[in-house]
Parts: sequence; C-alpha cells; structure tokens
Amino acid sequence: MKILLPPSETKRTGGAGAPLDLAALALPSLGEQREQLAAALVALSADPVEAQRVLKLSDRQAGDVEHNRMLRSAPTMPAIDRYTGVLYDALDAPNLDRSARRWLGEHVLIHSAPFGPVGALDAIPAYRFAAGTSLAGIPPLRRHWAEATSRALAEHEFLLDLRSEAYVALGPVPDSVRSAYVRVVTSTGRALNHFNKKAKGELVRALATTRPRSRTPQGLLAWAERSGIRLHRAPEAGIWELVVDD
Repeated sequence: MKILLPPSETKRTGGAGAPLDLAALALPSLGEQREQLAAALVALSADPVEAQRVLKLSDRQAGDVEHNRMLRSAPTMPAIDRYTGVLYDALDAPNLDRSARRWLGEHVLIHSAPFGPVGALDAIPAYRFAAGTSLAGIPPLRRHWAEATSRALAEHEFLLDLRSEAYVALGPVPDSVRSAYVRVVTSTGRALNHFNKKAKGELVRALATTRPRSRTPQGLLAWAERSGIRLHRAPEAGIWELVVDD
C-alpha cells in the first residue's frame, strides 16, 4: 500500500541535510522530468522580478524566489517535515517516534509540483512552485508530469489517494492499479473543503502510529472500523468516504 498526499504551499525553511540529490528520490523513473523543472526554476530565479510575476508572489512573498535560486545547494530535510499547514500540522510527523516515521517512509508519497511524488523521508529543499504555475520552456505541468507519473505509480499494488484534484491531474492513478480516492464528508453527507485536510492528516497519523499489518483495501477498511475511524466505500466506484462530525 502507498498513500498519496498533496504538498502544502507553506513549508519550513532551513534543514540539516545534504543538498538536493534528484537521483535519490523515490520513483527514479521521473528523473528527466525532475531535472527539467529544477533547471527551469533555477533559471527563472535569476530574474527576481520576473520570477515574482510568474510565481504570482506578493511583495511580502518575494523572498521565496531565493529558495528556488538555491534549489540545488540549499540544505534539505525529509519531505514529511518540510511541509506545514493544516494537513501536516495534524499529522505532526516531527513528533512521531522512529517506528512511525519509518512506516511513513515506507508507505507515503507526497506529490510535489517540482519533483513529482517523493517519499515521505526523501530529502528536499524549500521551494516555491505550485501545480497551476507555467514555466518558460516547460510544457503545461499536466502534460509534463501526467504520463510519466502514471507509469511510475503503476508499480504499486494499492494506492490510497488523499491528493487534491490539482495534483491528481499531474499523475492520475492508472486503471491497472487498485486505488481509492478519499473524499471527506460530514455525517450528514456534506463534502468538506478546508477541514478535510485536518481529517486526512489525522488518518495518516493513526496509520503511522498503529501500523496495521494488512495492506489490502479490505484490510484497511477493517482496521479503520476497529480504530473507530469512519472510512467506507462510497456508491461511486473507486471512491472512499472519510466521515467526520459536523
């Protein structure tokens, strides 16, 4: 089983790891796409004014261009620690024990815009780049990433997809792979937006701390029931619903 998470626009800065090594990231077949995007981001950052315009940064955010300029030389940290925001605050990976973090490293992929899906413990630098951004010399991101990422994801037997729709478009799960796309709803059936991130973070934290042995769809649903987590199949094929209180 692999769990697909979205990234977050907000990130921790700094780090203590060696500079970015694209060849060491999960799904190494994406190396060419990663190299092209990294080069384009570094090149764009040579013109801070243009970079601010392309990345749609406010004057207050203009300093983020420096993260891209230093993409290849800046210190790194595990991806699961780099991201912040509602989902990652609920997951709270920096405060998990070693066994839970090792489970995350084995089972979680975070779908970044510049690097594609990376392993939870893969070392990445701070950066500023989102799924809807276009770069000179790079095809639209859906065309740049989708086919190659889908091929890479085909290596896995079961994928639990917690990504946002924008990132699903950058790497659709192939039909050949068993998968479930998780939709967060209230007990009255109302779909949630902002607060679905918290529920997804809590779900992944529960998985990491209990580390269920069964990794099949049926086993995962049985684990959720035993754990008091309301996760079930929706009427639509391939959709699971994670139910939270109103």
